[in-house]
Amino acid sequence: MTADQPARPDSAPHVPVVIIGAGPVGVTAALLLARRGVRTLVLERHEDVYPLPRAVATDDEVRRILQAAGVGEEFTAIARPANGLRLLDARHRVMAEFRRTGHGRHGYPQTSMFDQPELERLLRDALARHPECALRGGAEVTGVGPDTAGPVRVTYRDDDGEHEVWAEAVLGCDGANSLTRDAIGAVWEDLRFEESWTVVDVRTTADVRCWDGVDQVCDPHRPATFMRVGEDRYRWEFRLPDATGGDGDGESVRELVAPWLPSSFVDDFEVVRLTRYTFRARLADRWRGGRVFLLGDAAHLTPPFVGQGLCSGLRDAYNLTWKLARVLRQGGDERLLDTYESERKPHARHVVRLAVAMGWAMTGGQDGAATLRRRLLAAVCRIPGLTAAAGRDLSPALTAGPLVRRRLRGGLAGTHCPQPWITADGRRTRLDEVLGDSFTVLTAAEPPPSLHALAQALGVRAVPVSDLGDDGTLAAWLRAGRAAAVLLRPDRVVMDVVPAGGNDFTGTAAWASLLHTTRSPLPPRRTADDRLLRSATR
Repeated sequence: MTADQPARPDSAPHVPVVIIGAGPVGVTAALLLARRGVRTLVLERHEDVYPLPRAVATDDEVRRILQAAGVGEEFTAIARPANGLRLLDARHRVMAEFRRTGHGRHGYPQTSMFDQPELERLLRDALARHPECALRGGAEVTGVGPDTAGPVRVTYRDDDGEHEVWAEAVLGCDGANSLTRDAIGAVWEDLRFEESWTVVDVRTTADVRCWDGVDQVCDPHRPATFMRVGEDRYRWEFRLPDATGGDGDGESVRELVAPWLPSSFVDDFEVVRLTRYTFRARLADRWRGGRVFLLGDAAHLTPPFVGQGLCSGLRDAYNLTWKLARVLRQGGDERLLDTYESERKPHARHVVRLAVAMGWAMTGGQDGAATLRRRLLAAVCRIPGLTAAAGRDLSPALTAGPLVRRRLRGGLAGTHCPQPWITADGRRTRLDEVLGDSFTVLTAAEPPPSLHALAQALGVRAVPVSDLGDDGTLAAWLRAGRAAAVLLRPDRVVMDVVPAGGNDFTGTAAWASLLHTTRSPLPPRRTADDRLLRSATR
């Protein structure tokens, strides 16, 4: 404890984890921790879900994360599969098409559209079903720290006055203007993209011209994005000239969206939201200070052109929560938490740069070479196989590190295991429902004694893929990766590989010390003030 850190009173409320912000990232993190037995307190300054649409797209990897959080089927009921992405020229002629399939490697459509308020409501409903989680609305966090090594002091105010709570870890899911980011002394790295756009959400039963995917209009004078979100819900985004001023009125919106509507269309056109956003590309220079972590928009800002803003935040939550739970509940080494930033930050940078590149493809810039760049883009898009390659998974393999034992370029380590449908106890289900929330050893054949011993040490099973009753997906995946067995992390990333013809993992010493230490995990603690963690979800 530092000299300026106040001593924690014996009567002060204590929780294992405080989460600041009850958006999709914060609540998903709470649900993932709850499934691992970690109690959380979620503090949110607003009383209820923000009612207007914001994020509208997700991919199959993030659908799998929502499954892990326990809301996969509920999300399926509110999601709409989408065809993918098209690049259009200024006259709305197709320049390139990036198709997304209805069944990706994670077991879900590669692109799904949804309404964010609906997602937030189902996440909060799930939160209310977990006694390990408490949500306090109308609670504005006023301070974190100053000591962030843990336990960490968090202060907040609500209608009842000022409060403090102490936590073993704090997750800052508090957005672009994050107080948590300031608390750990992190600053933004500017990735050189900033544009103001008008976003229009509309509800109409008109016969809108669309292909049930996302259209990017690559016109430097009026670049635009259009997508169908739901049965009668649509979104347009326009970069408007500075001279337009404000967000426009209903008549100007009609003029903007006219190219997509029937020429005789008159009525039934409700503008649900009309607002102006500044799209930025930024990364926090550090994502961790002691036991305080940044997630989502607190750690990275992504222009929306590849639909990965919310997706990146949910990937943050999935990557961090299993590691944090292992440290808090199973005596994992503190160094395990260092891998959160080292694994997630390069991926976030990749996604931001991809979004910036798409933004420049749409606009072509404003200088004299803009026309040449647009013509070059159109020519590149005609290269055979390029659009198919560009439309693949937006999540590249994790780089080598303590929890990714990569030996061969193109090997399975650092990639995700696919999730086929399997047969278990006579019923069809998804792979992850059988594997659970911990490590798993998957083998191409009956595992040798050495792999059984390793699995036993981890407290998991060694499972031959032939026992899973899938459609051959897993066996083919292992063959393509020249692997006799793989060790899957709880987030379904391949941590280590037994090469074809081998009998054992060779990098065990490098990661075993992170997962198990001689230090005892935190003992279960009864919260000093039970009212603090009551089921107060609202």
